[in-house]
Order: sequence, then structure tokens, then C-alpha cells
Amino acid sequence: MAAAAARSLSGPGRRALPLVVILGATGTGKSELALQLGLRLGGEIVGADSMQVYKGLDIITNKISPQEQALCRHHMISFVDPLVSNYTVVDFRNKAAALIEDIFAREKIPIVVGGTNYYIESLLWKVLVDTKEKTSPSPGRAADRRVELEQLDGRELHCRLSQVDPEMAAKLHPHDKRKVARSLQVFEETGIPHSEFLHRQREEEGGGPLGGPLKYPNSCILWLYADQAALDVRLDKRVEDMVAAGLLEELRDFHRRYNQEKVAENCQDYQHGIFQSIGFKEFHEYLMTEGKCPEETSASLLEKGIQALKLVTKRYARKQNKWVRNRFLRRPGPNVPPVYGLEVSDLSQWDENVLKPALQIVESFIQGRQPSADPVKMESEINEDKRSHHMCELCNRVIIGDREWAAHTKSKSHLHHLKKRLKLHSKLSAVESQVNVTETQGASEGAENLGQDRN
Repeated sequence: MAAAAARSLSGPGRRALPLVVILGATGTGKSELALQLGLRLGGEIVGADSMQVYKGLDIITNKISPQEQALCRHHMISFVDPLVSNYTVVDFRNKAAALIEDIFAREKIPIVVGGTNYYIESLLWKVLVDTKEKTSPSPGRAADRRVELEQLDGRELHCRLSQVDPEMAAKLHPHDKRKVARSLQVFEETGIPHSEFLHRQREEEGGGPLGGPLKYPNSCILWLYADQAALDVRLDKRVEDMVAAGLLEELRDFHRRYNQEKVAENCQDYQHGIFQSIGFKEFHEYLMTEGKCPEETSASLLEKGIQALKLVTKRYARKQNKWVRNRFLRRPGPNVPPVYGLEVSDLSQWDENVLKPALQIVESFIQGRQPSADPVKMESEINEDKRSHHMCELCNRVIIGDREWAAHTKSKSHLHHLKKRLKLHSKLSAVESQVNVTETQGASEGAENLGQDRN
């Protein structure tokens, strides 16, 4: 019925179909909801995961199974060679945006789903800068200028950026080599400072403090969230299920085909491409020593890798939720679509708490009316400068952002350095006082001696 309603309201001169976007931390069931909505609404799914675009590591990147993909058409999954290290968010945006337009043209609903929130952001808002056309890279060769710049020293990069784009340099931490290198790349390949591009986007009609105009005004955003303790338990179990599903065999095979030679040549890079995937680098030590050390040592390294994977997965989930809150829920400006929250803490109530309300919300968008559910409301923190530049001379650290600076001044490290400095000042003051007393006494004794000599 919903699919028929979608078709009846589309086409020339009729209401525009919505772009459905599903946000949420890893383990919240985003892919499952996307599949169920796609089946019921006649939609097609556009993946927005920076690791799932690569071929291979299907288990560790938690790709939807081929059987599930066959039920509803999926895009943007497993099409980039694992040895390509310079696939960027701009590449993703260009390909995915064209797919979305094609889906709309065929009078279907695009359902964007994935855990890489800045990929999703690039589709919703005009926030990226296109530089010159890249030549097609051969496997293993990074033709991208940004990747080349990242090989340089971070302070040197930041110094270069300060000379050509001081405004952007003041907003970026010298240790954030990726963003610094990207801003330098923009200037080198266009001749225009990166900060100037961003100013132009914000000044466009419909632009706002965090970027350019919203590209799909009829955007329906669903946010899946869960109680953190419940989600942590679920994520631990998911790692265990991955191991049971053949994770180790997948890692061994991928390491043998793509990584072993790089390690031998001492040119392994866990910062670019699929090799930065959560889960692969955590098992590096185990993969490198398997069969070359006692079984007890190997078993210990394996357990160490599993526990590390659990820990980093839970940390990533928190980071994803923080991004949603800061970039979607607290995003200032008029160009922000409503975000509808769906709690997934109790999976036994999935149909009642998630699927049913999600369908009602999307159907309301299809029919051009306001959903009965209220969107999530969070106060924007427009007065907080997230790019302010602070130099803590006490700790010899650069801190970016008002909140980060406030947190730093209360941190144990900063307070420890402050306590040491106060103690040092106290000692110096005591020494100076002692010196002054000694000098005064010496002067007094000298005067007395001079008087005695005259007598």
C-alpha cells in the first residue's frame, strides 16, 4: 500500500518523494530497518559506510549478506579495490548523488543508511570542495595530493597552511594531518584558500553557520538510539558472533592477499583505505606471529585482539552518537531537516517501537503531511566556538574549541602541571625571600662594621 502511495504521488507536477536517511551507532539495527523500509516502500538502499565501499572484509565491516541484498536493491557496497588508498568522501558524494537522482527519476525512494556520518552529511548539505580531476590510480598508488602531503611532518604542514590560509590554520590542530593536508590540497589545486570556499557556501541562499544549503529539502531523517549499557552488551556479543561466523579466516585470507607483502616491505599503512577498518589492525600482532610462536602465546594474542576489537567498537559507537548530536541535532541554522528518534534498546519490541513508527513517519513525508511523531529537540550551541585556537604553554599543547579548552583546564594532566609550576614558584619565592633577608642582614652588618671602624 505504501509503495503504491509513493508511486501515485510521484512524477511530473506531483509531490516530491522524500530522501530517507537512517542514522545511528553501530549495532543499532540501521541496515535491518533500511531493508524493511525498502521492501515495504519499494525503495532502494544507498550505503554510506566508508569501509563497506571496499571489496573484502565482509564480516569485519558488517556488510549485509548477499541474500538480503537480493531482497532489495543495494548500492555503494563492495565496488572499490582494497589496494586503492585515496578513495575520498568527494568520490563517494559524486557517485552516490548521481545514484540518488537516478532512483528519484525511476519514481522510487532512496534510503541512505550507514555509520559514516560525514558521508551522509556530504549528501545532505553542500559542504565539500571539488578540486581538480584525479587521474585513475593504479592499485597501490596514491595519486591524491592529500595523501602525499600527509607524509610530511605535521608542524611543517601546519606552517605551510598558516602562510596561505591563516584562517583555516587557526581552526585546525597541527596534529590533525588529514584536515591540514586537505586544506593545503584545496589551495594548491584551486589557488583559492579553503576558508574562502567555506565562506562562499555559507553565504549561498539557504546556507547556514556549518555549511551550504540543504540539497534535498524533503529529507526524512530517522535516528536509531539505545541505552549505552544495553548497546555495549549487544556490541560485545556481535564481536563474538563475528568470530563464530569466520572472522579469523577472513582476516588471514585478507592479510595474505593484500597486507603480508606490505608489512614485509615495511610500508604498511593503517591510516588509509580499508586497512584502517576497525578490527583489522587490532589483530595485526596475532596475524604476524601466527604459526611462528608457541600456541599459548598465539592464543593470548588472539584474545588480546578480540578484547581490543570489543573496546574500539564501543568507543566508535559513542563517537558516532556524539557526531549525530553535534552535527544533526544541535546543528544551527535554518537549513536543518527534522530528526525523528527511534529507541532500539529492547529488540523484542522492534516492530512496535521501531518499524511501525518509522513507516508512519516516512508515509507522512510521502503524503506531504506532518508526522504525528515529534522530532528530537536539542538546543544548538551556536555561542560555543568549536574552532577557537588555544595554546596551553603550561602543557605545550594546542587545544581547538571552547569546550575542549574548558575540559583541558580541568584535566588531571593540566592540573598536575599547574601544581608543579605553583610548587616551583613557591620554592623560588622562598629562595628569593631568603636571599633578600640575607642581603638585608649583610647590609646591616656591613653598616655596623663600618661604624665600628670609624670609631
